[in-house]
Amino acid sequence: MEAAMGLMRRIPPKLTETALSALLSLLPDHSSDLLSQVDQPLQVLCDVECGKEFILCEYNRDADSYRSPWSNKYHPPLEDGLHPSADLRKLEIEANDVFAIYRDQYYEGGISSVYMWEDENEGFVGCFLIKKDGSKSGHGRRGNLQEGAWDAIHVIEVGPEEEGIAHYCLTSTVMLSMTTKDESSGTFNLSGSIRRQMSMDLSVAEGHLCNMGRMIEELEGKLRNSLDQVYFGKTKEMVCTLRPPSELLQMRLPDSRDV
Repeated sequence: MEAAMGLMRRIPPKLTETALSALLSLLPDHSSDLLSQVDQPLQVLCDVECGKEFILCEYNRDADSYRSPWSNKYHPPLEDGLHPSADLRKLEIEANDVFAIYRDQYYEGGISSVYMWEDENEGFVGCFLIKKDGSKSGHGRRGNLQEGAWDAIHVIEVGPEEEGIAHYCLTSTVMLSMTTKDESSGTFNLSGSIRRQMSMDLSVAEGHLCNMGRMIEELEGKLRNSLDQVYFGKTKEMVCTLRPPSELLQMRLPDSRDV
């Protein structure tokens, strides 16, 4: 199992589904662990009743159906599917509205979904998802990429309140894949994933949604900075070493005979 997880951490996000399917066939006894620990690129389905798209994941799945956060119904229909309590459903609706604004401000489009459910410790769990297709034919408003996808998965566990304080544990994963293609540089592909975790004890005076939002915003900002430094920074360094810009080539040292 440890070797399988190590392999999945090194697989490009766009190949995760194929690699996971192969591992499930090789390790059927560990299928539940693999499915719960391996994050896959997010898929999208349309809620025909509301006319809105929602994101599919393991957290809104029951059997082979997926619950829409908009209508609270399963697609395809499922009679005995799991649903959040009335109070938690109210919080889920509010979270979807707020997170849609957050998504549009930070990502300039894309699709977001929020799902919540009760846990065994008298608390609850929330899953905040964002999918942005940055390709020319997708949600990208600039359309600079031939292909591109950003998948963000934020799972936050909220413990029961004790004297107005609740414990929050957030696990965030970001999967990035992008492909550019033009005559000058040819085809270039960059992909990878990063996961981080943070825990905090916070007052619930302003409500759970405010606390969860601040934590997600803070950790996602750190993930973006890490991606910028690790993936883009190192890639830019390598490209500039292999193909220095033309202005650098012109700034050569003078020949010793000219001194």
